[in-house]
Amino acid sequence: SGVMETKSDQALLGVQNYLEKAAQNLKPISPIKFHISSRTDSGVHALCNAAHVDISRAPGKPQLSGEQLLHSLNSQLRAEPIRILSAQQVPSTFHARFSALSRTYIYRLLLGCAHHSQVPVFEKDLCWAPAGGPLNIPAMQEAAQFLLGTHDFSTFRSLHSDTPLQSPVRTILQVDIQPSSGLLSHHYKHRGLEFWEVKVRGRSFVYRQVRRMVGALVAVGQGKLAPHHIKELLEVKDPLAFPPNAMAPASGLFLKCVEY
Repeated sequence: SGVMETKSDQALLGVQNYLEKAAQNLKPISPIKFHISSRTDSGVHALCNAAHVDISRAPGKPQLSGEQLLHSLNSQLRAEPIRILSAQQVPSTFHARFSALSRTYIYRLLLGCAHHSQVPVFEKDLCWAPAGGPLNIPAMQEAAQFLLGTHDFSTFRSLHSDTPLQSPVRTILQVDIQPSSGLLSHHYKHRGLEFWEVKVRGRSFVYRQVRRMVGALVAVGQGKLAPHHIKELLEVKDPLAFPPNAMAPASGLFLKCVEY
């Protein structure tokens, strides 16, 4: 349901809601608020996200160690697909979102499926199987080079309420397209399915930038766009110039890691 906190009148809760509810078990003397590095949308996954939190304990109560915090939160989160992987004390100047040096996303593509029913059941909602036959991977790799560096990514951001307040200028440090593997894929090699990963690393991203970048690269792979069209989309600096229905779905996107 996404990372960010949702309001109490909404049916679906964000990861932040679950974290803050779990933290109440620590019996803090003031409400706990998690500040999360990367605001992944509903349907997007995270192999590793990062957050910081301030915990005020009652006078005389010892400070919690990272290990105690990890075990306490995970015991409360047992029923949810959320796990704390590590916890440590940081200086008060640290901010999970603003101190990040870079964020790395992985987008998983599945090729060889003529119909969505051919997606392996263990990969449901964990990849995108674009329709229309094989992709021209070398053309996609050529197109990806235009995305590297510092650009105005206005064309590659979706419009929402915060858009006018955000600078569209971002720096992309890495875009790689590499073969990958699927869960248990060695057991169904005879089906002719191929997994590929698009790896994107940057300091920060505008709203839905990675999904729009991947969608445009897939359009190149399908022959709907030429590699040089990626450069032209950057230059036009207009969200409405993005090809209709070309944004990659949320299901294939994973936040891999946040670097500090």
